[in-house]
Amino acid sequence: MIRKVEISYKTIVFTAVFVASLWFIYSIRDIVLQLFASLLLMTILNPIVKKLSKIKIPRSLSILVSYVVIFGLFGFAIGILLPPLVEQTTNLANNLPKYLSDSGITKYANGDILKEIVSQLGTVPSQVIKAGFSFFANILNILTVLIFAFYLLLIRDKFDKNLESIFGKEKSLDVSKIIDELELRLGGWARGQLLLMLLVGISSYIGFVILGIPFALPLALLAGIFEIVPYLGPIVASIPAIILGFSISPFVGGASIGLAVLIQQLENYVFVPKIMEKSTGVSPIIILLALAIGAKLAGITGMVMSIPIVIIIQVLLQNRFQEK
Repeated sequence: MIRKVEISYKTIVFTAVFVASLWFIYSIRDIVLQLFASLLLMTILNPIVKKLSKIKIPRSLSILVSYVVIFGLFGFAIGILLPPLVEQTTNLANNLPKYLSDSGITKYANGDILKEIVSQLGTVPSQVIKAGFSFFANILNILTVLIFAFYLLLIRDKFDKNLESIFGKEKSLDVSKIIDELELRLGGWARGQLLLMLLVGISSYIGFVILGIPFALPLALLAGIFEIVPYLGPIVASIPAIILGFSISPFVGGASIGLAVLIQQLENYVFVPKIMEKSTGVSPIIILLALAIGAKLAGITGMVMSIPIVIIIQVLLQNRFQEK
């Protein structure tokens, strides 16, 4: 017996609206990313703005002071680090075949693979410079994000009242609770992650300098950046330093392995528990999958946005199930 499948008018309308909404969001994805970055920046800076506002500094002035301090430090760090970073990275790429030969790794590794690695590393200095130019070329997008974040921070303290006029008194309390939780989780994750990256980078730099490993700055920067990938990141970042260590002597190579293990233990048992006490609660497996999917869909931007998106989905689902 053939069953007749009936699709209601509401289902058709809902499907059409859903598909149209997805198309619309995709077509304005740049604006959505700007707004998302603004929201993330708001969650990072809002605790600082709150503290400044408590000491009778007007909220608008508190936001400007936060901008000047944070981005002033960021710009100062770039100005100090970029010239030696480009120089050392160039030297590392040029001298890498010699270091690989001295370390003895060429005896065991495939020559074609090593040539490919060397050729890819040779493009790193130009990629760093291109990234710098790209940053300034996208200055309009950055200014847009800063302006969005400024206004979001400006209205944040009046947000609950605005929600009441939109959702009603009872529903606005639930929405406000979700927003507060998102702000706490996202802001805590972002500030904690930045601090972890900084601590791992500084610890690695000090260790490399003590061991006499060349190109300490780019290697430490690599370690700090790879900190965003749980467990695997620090291991991958330590490989170039270990190779350079063995190119100097077996003792320095062994000490480089010991340094990598020490930093990882400090990260797992000191840095992460202390900094991420109120952790995001996201599984490392989920983080790795999110980073991979984000990289596939939108490159570096997708990787940066992937974890906050996972946190948002997690908070929304948790609150949804709690309501039921």
